[in-house]
Amino acid sequence: MSWQVRAGYDPNQIVSNGNKFLLANGYMGYRGTMEEYGAEQLAANTILGLYDQVGDKWREPVNAPNGLFFKLFDQATEISLLTLKPSFHQQTLDYQQGLHIRKTAFSYNENTITLQAERFLHMKRLHLMVDEITLAAEKPITLQVKIGIDTAVWDINGPHLINFETEDLADQIILSAKTQREHKNITVAQAVNASKLNCLKKEGQFAYYEVTLTPEPITFHIFATTFNANDCQNPKEAAKKELDVAFAMDFASLKKEHTQIWKGLWEKADVEIDGDSKAQEAIRYSLYHLLSIAPRHSDTVSIPARGLSGQTYKGAIFWDTEMFMLPFFMHVLPEVAKNILSYRIYTLPGALAKAKEYGFNGAFYAWESQELGQDATSDYNVVDVFTKRPMRTYFRDKQIHISGDIAYAFWQYYEYTKDLELLLKGGAQVIFECAKFYYSYAYYKVEKNRFELIDVIGPDEYHERVYNNAYTNKLAQKTMKIALDLWEMLAENAPEDLAEILTATELMEIDKEKFQRFYNEIYVPQPNDAEIIEQFDNYFSLEDVSVTAVRKRLLDDKEYWGGAYGVAADTQVIKQADVIFMLHLFGEDYTKSEIQKNWEYYEPRTEHGSSLSACIYALVACQFDNQDWAYPYFMKTATVDLTGETKQYAGTIYIGGTHPAANGGAWLAAIKGFGGLSVKNNQLQVTPKLPKSWQRLAFNTIFNGESYHIEIEAGKTPRISKKNNS
Repeated sequence: MSWQVRAGYDPNQIVSNGNKFLLANGYMGYRGTMEEYGAEQLAANTILGLYDQVGDKWREPVNAPNGLFFKLFDQATEISLLTLKPSFHQQTLDYQQGLHIRKTAFSYNENTITLQAERFLHMKRLHLMVDEITLAAEKPITLQVKIGIDTAVWDINGPHLINFETEDLADQIILSAKTQREHKNITVAQAVNASKLNCLKKEGQFAYYEVTLTPEPITFHIFATTFNANDCQNPKEAAKKELDVAFAMDFASLKKEHTQIWKGLWEKADVEIDGDSKAQEAIRYSLYHLLSIAPRHSDTVSIPARGLSGQTYKGAIFWDTEMFMLPFFMHVLPEVAKNILSYRIYTLPGALAKAKEYGFNGAFYAWESQELGQDATSDYNVVDVFTKRPMRTYFRDKQIHISGDIAYAFWQYYEYTKDLELLLKGGAQVIFECAKFYYSYAYYKVEKNRFELIDVIGPDEYHERVYNNAYTNKLAQKTMKIALDLWEMLAENAPEDLAEILTATELMEIDKEKFQRFYNEIYVPQPNDAEIIEQFDNYFSLEDVSVTAVRKRLLDDKEYWGGAYGVAADTQVIKQADVIFMLHLFGEDYTKSEIQKNWEYYEPRTEHGSSLSACIYALVACQFDNQDWAYPYFMKTATVDLTGETKQYAGTIYIGGTHPAANGGAWLAAIKGFGGLSVKNNQLQVTPKLPKSWQRLAFNTIFNGESYHIEIEAGKTPRISKKNNS
């Protein structure tokens, strides 16, 4: 079974391939561009947790200078993919070992020049990246090579770096800069193993070499390290020190270290599918993206909605992380799941401040959360394609389900891992503050004797400022139940800790009674006589029209479908799973008939305008045992970054990049959907619903601190075996 994806020469796929062939190690993400590419080709090395803002533009992640820049010349003639059509070109991502491999041949002056490169972002030495370059020619030829640290990297709302300073040492080039707004230092240091190259000159952060090529290949190595002010007090010193250590080692040793980390990760995370090679490739490729962006090094950062593939969506952390990615890490790498949730503890002050800003108590988490929990969401989040004017949207103000998503995630993690420590170190306070927020936000409708949540946006973002969104209300009710269960659990197991937490959260026994009343009296839309749950008040009164018909109303392909004037706003057409998402989370509260009828009702009305949608429809189809309906949605999710067939624009805003939430959704659909993995009575349980072509599904999980291997073969009883944790 191949663990590689490949692409040939196609200048129209440069941006798409930059996403598809991404390398990352949790600290940084280096787009899958060629060594000679620059800003126009979206070359970028995105640093997790480092942000900057230029003027009144959106605040976004900083792309570091490119420490692996390389270009080949013959005097004034550039020999690269930017100037010549190659006689051969193949780009490869080895996602088993985290390697980017490139081979390019150029026909030039009745000669053939071959360039090969193999690079990686070290999975242990997280600030280091290495590129091995091999050059050869069919006939002898003397060429020039330009190697250095390129500052011409992609920015959506930049440039973000100023005050460049270059230090030229005997065997190193050190480039330092500061971010525009907050003046945070960043340094990229580079060294070249240039014993086979003749240095002609150095200019700034570039060095120029001469090399005579023959059929006998010449190989050399480029090493680059990146540090910023979030990492240490002196990024320049740290970058130089790390570079010295790496440069003293040989390429093979560094590569072995790197690939050993990948081997260990795959031993824990791999999912094996027999009988369906396309599904096997897609699930492993999805898992590669999750493993490569996992923040294993810090508990004060999390995973942005577009991973580390660039500055799209402002590098912000959405609900995507907790609801789509966390389950994978929780089951396979619980230490990463703990880091992800710890980020929400770290950013709790930001959530408290946001709630206060709107006049509420408790924690109202940022819809687009940056490093300290500040909300990066713009009030004018979409640009009208016709007038070019910003459109008022209410994502920041009204998507209150984010707090419940986070509370739910903490409790799911605790129930699966029994890690009480995380709750005692801030997780419990997060849950209580989220419950306080819902109680504060709710409106009590006296004539109906119930709490309501009005003026909200549910997961379906095409309909803004609705009343009683079923998903939001149900989740708020669940948040209250979690808070009540947590209160009782701590009272029994950690009463002294509970007292401290209640004091810090400003809760008293009377608040517990309020929580209980809210839980009992919150209105949650119920199935009607046809067993359909209305997505929000008066949803059924909207125009009932097909997705195809609504799409035909577009005057421009880049139009935004939602908001006040979008083509879907006054129809029943929705962006993504909403009621169906609720049924995925809380299916135990509904009958199979209700689940199926809602799937059948909402699926034709769902545009799937988000990469988050398909996996939920796959999961819920499995809940009523229809694998045939589930399978195409699983494949759509699992191949999203292989095909690149997703929306690239919302209005005029570029939203391309990788889709880690869909990658997590692919794992959910495979393991929770088709594999039927669940917990009943504190025991792992498997109720398989394999697609027809799947002969075998095998995977691992860590449950309550114990490692298990699960084997499911068609027609046989599933096997759950405990592994040796050593």
